[in-house]
Amino acid sequence: MADGDFQRISLQRSHGEAALVLDLQAGQPRLRKLRQQGSAKIMLPRVTGDLPEAVLLNTSGGLTGGDRLDFALHLGAGLRLCATTQTAERAYASDGRAAHVKIAAHLAPQADLAWLPQETILFENSVLARDTTVHLAHDARLLMAETVVLGRHAMGETPRHARLTDRRRILRDGRPVWAETTRIDAGYLSEAETPALLGGARAFAVLALIAPGAEDALPRLRAVLDEPGVVAAASSWNGRCLARFTARDGWPLKRQLARAIHALRPGPLPRVWQMNGDIV
Repeated sequence: MADGDFQRISLQRSHGEAALVLDLQAGQPRLRKLRQQGSAKIMLPRVTGDLPEAVLLNTSGGLTGGDRLDFALHLGAGLRLCATTQTAERAYASDGRAAHVKIAAHLAPQADLAWLPQETILFENSVLARDTTVHLAHDARLLMAETVVLGRHAMGETPRHARLTDRRRILRDGRPVWAETTRIDAGYLSEAETPALLGGARAFAVLALIAPGAEDALPRLRAVLDEPGVVAAASSWNGRCLARFTARDGWPLKRQLARAIHALRPGPLPRVWQMNGDIV
């Protein structure tokens, strides 16, 4: 094989699509549709309480350039659901192309979704583009969290050439109520020690409650923002309550995030988080 032939090898890429539709019938959640193909899976584990859980899986074990994942959740009127991911998502080194992840959710009237994925870990030379869009009916409720960790602290990893474009858009009755985009690249990471950016943090997260009357939750949220090693701030307005967190390590950040979630939505965390005894 000539040296140039290596440049013509087409590496296999991971593609996956999964969609879940749940309705409420006689006061109980009922599965109306479950479609999945490729590396995207949705599991519905047994739970002890009355809040059903959906666990999203990427069976490829991580993401790299050219991979694509698409998940869709549809909640019927009055349905409550907690959705999470089986484990931390890992964005590995890329050949320059982005890995694409799309999350879309539609909530009917009085539906209630807690979208609580586990953290995303960015490795050196990773390129990730993620787009999360949630459509809410006029009185639907959404609690969502996103956490990003820069490398594995225990392994001494400090990514300097990772790229992330993370878009979040929440619409109520078709009108935007919250939208933001986070972008990270080599230039950003080279100055991440500055106070205006990460201030030396290796992990950061956002938690948002979008619901009628969400601003009333601000006092109890602020009351739990005291985890050592975590910088946190919260604000609220017009049916929105948001908190942001930064930390030098992912574990105290996860503890703080768990306590903040508990303040906004009493009850157990998703079982796959495996830390319900560590949030107090």
